[in-house]
Amino acid sequence: MYFKKLIHPEYFQGNKKKKNYFEGWYYKLVSQDQKYTLAFIPGVSLNDQDTHAFIQVFISQTVDKETKLKSHYFRFKFEDFEYSHDQFSVKIGPNFFSKERLSIDLKSSKIQVFGNVSITKTTPIQKSILAPNIMGLFGYLNFMECYHGVVSMSHQLSGILKINDAPISFHNGKGYIEKDWGRSFPRAYVWMQSNHFKNPNTSLMFSYADIPFIGLYFKGLIANLYYEGKEYRFATYNFSKVKIEELHENHVHYILKKGRYILDIEGKSTTSIGLASPKNGMMVNQIKEGLSGYIDIRLFKGKKLIFEDRGLHAGIEIMK
Repeated sequence: MYFKKLIHPEYFQGNKKKKNYFEGWYYKLVSQDQKYTLAFIPGVSLNDQDTHAFIQVFISQTVDKETKLKSHYFRFKFEDFEYSHDQFSVKIGPNFFSKERLSIDLKSSKIQVFGNVSITKTTPIQKSILAPNIMGLFGYLNFMECYHGVVSMSHQLSGILKINDAPISFHNGKGYIEKDWGRSFPRAYVWMQSNHFKNPNTSLMFSYADIPFIGLYFKGLIANLYYEGKEYRFATYNFSKVKIEELHENHVHYILKKGRYILDIEGKSTTSIGLASPKNGMMVNQIKEGLSGYIDIRLFKGKKLIFEDRGLHAGIEIMK
């Protein structure tokens, strides 16, 4: 089961964890008309003070070029959390999450979200013995503060969700799935993701973080560009280098190099809102995330420009 979970990080990893532990999945859904971007974050928080299951809902709505953001945190008893041992499926109360579908039934005094969305044509990442998941060789270690998994770089959606009885169609929409687990998020990091480029067969995820390791810290890089059926991965474990880093409040610029390949990434967050994040397993910290930013990318081989594009509806977190 250890190796199955290693190559399938979407499986629940925390069945032997009792405290100071979190695990959460990140489902991003963009409607075909691109007026709605939703993120569902189901997860668990295990600790001595406030063990519970949760579902965070992040809603980005664009009306007349103005984007409105809302976030909601739904708490559940930990006993309401169920999972499968031999496949990826998670149930929290009446809500269900897998690689094939979402079933949502959430109610509070402020919002109601209800409906079903199907997932097809998923895009898994490439794997090998040296890189069983997106963390590469670091995925084999059992003492990291935070682990990251990419479930699908891009996929097709179908279905309808109702928000306060207003139907939102996700027929022919696009989605993305990843997850995190461990004790805490990194103390400082930049995360970006988009799969809404002019070229429809393109998806990018990027993470650059301060990683604690044996009493010290190092900068850990993972950037995965999927373009026209080929994967271009820039990561610490495959000896990629960050040649330029420019950090601003809502704007970042990176130039990455691996061999002859160079990836130029520029991201801008246009609006953001607070989401709960883990610290020693407790959901007590806050991060700022937007779902309406954009990412400009240019991929070179030597001096030759291979690809240039702009990704919209980008999820961007800049935690300095």
